[in-house]
Amino acid sequence: MNNVNSHYLTQKKFDTLKAEAKELKNQTIPAIAKRIDSAKQMGDLSENAEYHAAREEMAWAQSRLKELGRILDNAEIISIENKSKDIVDIGSKVVVEINNKEREYTIVGAQEADPAERKISNESPLGRAFLGRTRGESVQVEVPSGVQVYKIVSIN
Repeated sequence: MNNVNSHYLTQKKFDTLKAEAKELKNQTIPAIAKRIDSAKQMGDLSENAEYHAAREEMAWAQSRLKELGRILDNAEIISIENKSKDIVDIGSKVVVEINNKEREYTIVGAQEADPAERKISNESPLGRAFLGRTRGESVQVEVPSGVQVYKIVSIN
């Protein structure tokens, strides 16, 4: 599970990104192409705001479609359920103790990171520090305010 080009995704996120790619390809891009064609019919393109706006949207949509293609082609599906409770890996839920308080984090791929839900990327400093560690280990992480020590209480 350590391929540098891999994008670690849950099945749910994979399906969401696949649906977004399908919509871009089958609906969004063709609709923008029609707008560009209609704007061309209006004549002088140098002062045609609709034409330029549609071209910018098309560039963004095509770029996003390529990005989604790379992500989906290199996706590695992870399961958050049934993970090892011995070693922290992508998909693990980790309970840590910091400053006498417990916090729970789920280690996910970068596409699914959401700090508000305590889903941290495997590529973040905290995520990297937890990977491969075991229950009872203390992990030092450099954060803007200095070095923080996290003790791994449990792995679910």
